[in-house]
Amino acid sequence: MAGGGRVRFNVGGQVFETTTTTLANAGRDSMLGALLDSSWNVSSSGGGGVAEYFIDRNPACFAVLLDMLRTGSLHVPPHLPEKLLYREALYYGLLDHVRAARWGAFDGDRLRLAASVPGRAPGDGTAIRAAPDGGCCVAHGGAVRVYNWMLDERRPVSLDHSQVNDAAYLDAGTLLIAARERLGKCDGGMAAFSAVSGELRHRFRVAHDRQVKSFTAGALAFDQDSSLFASCKGRLNEYGIGVWDRATGEQADFFYEPPGCALGDADKLQWLDATNVLMVATLFPKADNCFIGLLDFRAKNVAWSWSDAGAAASLDDKRVLHAIAMEDERSVCVINQYDDLGFLDLRSGAGGVRWSSRSKLMNRKVPGEESCYPKLATHGGQLFSSMNDSISVFSGPEYVLTSTLRRSHGGAICDFSIGGDRLFALHNEENVFDVWETPPPPII
Repeated sequence: MAGGGRVRFNVGGQVFETTTTTLANAGRDSMLGALLDSSWNVSSSGGGGVAEYFIDRNPACFAVLLDMLRTGSLHVPPHLPEKLLYREALYYGLLDHVRAARWGAFDGDRLRLAASVPGRAPGDGTAIRAAPDGGCCVAHGGAVRVYNWMLDERRPVSLDHSQVNDAAYLDAGTLLIAARERLGKCDGGMAAFSAVSGELRHRFRVAHDRQVKSFTAGALAFDQDSSLFASCKGRLNEYGIGVWDRATGEQADFFYEPPGCALGDADKLQWLDATNVLMVATLFPKADNCFIGLLDFRAKNVAWSWSDAGAAASLDDKRVLHAIAMEDERSVCVINQYDDLGFLDLRSGAGGVRWSSRSKLMNRKVPGEESCYPKLATHGGQLFSSMNDSISVFSGPEYVLTSTLRRSHGGAICDFSIGGDRLFALHNEENVFDVWETPPPPII
C-alpha cells in the first residue's frame, strides 16, 4: 500500500490516520483488514501518497475502535452509548474484537457487576442459563426469554402454556428446552429451538415397547461427544433417564428407574467426562428423601449412590437442596437449608455427608425478604454458592471463602449460571438478572 504503510480515513467528515500494522490487527475477515488485501479494488485519493478512504459512519465510534486496534484495550467514553458502539463494530466486522476486549477470562475473585437487566414478563423466573458466547436465557412459566451477548433481547421461545422445567445451550445458536406435560394435552417433553429466531428445530421422542409416548422432561444434560440426557416421567410410571443422539435427534437409550433410585423426578443431571457416568440428583423438597447416584450406561447399572432414606427426620435435620459434582470428579458438593456446604466422597461406597458451616459466616438474610433455595456451580477450580441475595466464591484445595458477590437490590437469588466468561444471577423480584464480568487485565 502506498505511503510507507500509512492510511488515512475520512469518517463522517473527521480525518483519522493510522498504519497498515494497526489495520492488520483487525483481521482479514473485517472490513478494515480487507484493505490490506491487494485484490480489494477500492479507489483512494489524497495528497502526499497516503491512501485515503471515505466512510460515511459515526466518527466517535470509529475513534474508539481504532484505539482498540492500536492498544488492544477498549475505552468507551461516558457519553458514547455502548449499543451504538456495538452497531458500528458490527459494520466494520470488529464485534468479536470488542467482545474479547470488553471483559477478561473468568475469575470468580475478580468479578465486577457489569449490568442489571429488568424482567419483561410477569411471574417468577424459574431458571437462567448462560450461553457459550456470553448471552443468556431466562425461563419462566411457558416462555424462555433469550438475550445475545450485548444483552439485546431476541425473539422469545413460547411453549403455549406448557411449564418450562429446564433449559440448556447445546451451542450458541441452539437452545434445548424441557417442559411439563399437561394433563390430557400430550404436550411437554423436550425440543430444540433456534436461539436466534426462536423457531422449533426438533422435537425429541420417547418410545417404550416401540410405542411413542408423551412425557414430562425435567433436568437436562449432555456429554462432550454425542448424547443428550433428560429426566423423564411418563403417564404409566415410565420413570427414568432418556438418552438421545445429538446428531440425529433419535432416542438412543432409556435408563429405567430401579427400586430405591429416584430418577424421573431428578432436579440435577451432570455428565462426568473422566469416568463416563451421569450424576443424577433428586433433592428436597421435590422428594421427601434425597437421592444422588452415578449411572453407568455401558454397564446398565448404578455405579454409586447415596440417599438419606431411613435417617431419622425432624424439622431441624439438614436436607440437601442442591448438588454438584466437583471438577476433579472425586466428590459431590451439596448444600442444605442452613446454607451449610457438605461433601460426599465418590471414591467410597459408604459414608455420609461431611458438613461444614463455614458458609454461614456469609449468610445475610434480610428480615421480611422472601428467600430462595440455594444453588451451586463450579468453574475453573472454584466453587460458587448462592445464599439469599449474594453468591459466595470458594477457592483452593480446601475451598476457602475468598469473595462475595452482592448487589444492593433485586431480592434473593433464585438461580445463577456461569458461561461465556460471565456469571448471570437471576433475582426473584420481577425477573431482574445481574451480569458479572471479569475486567480485562491491564496492558502495560
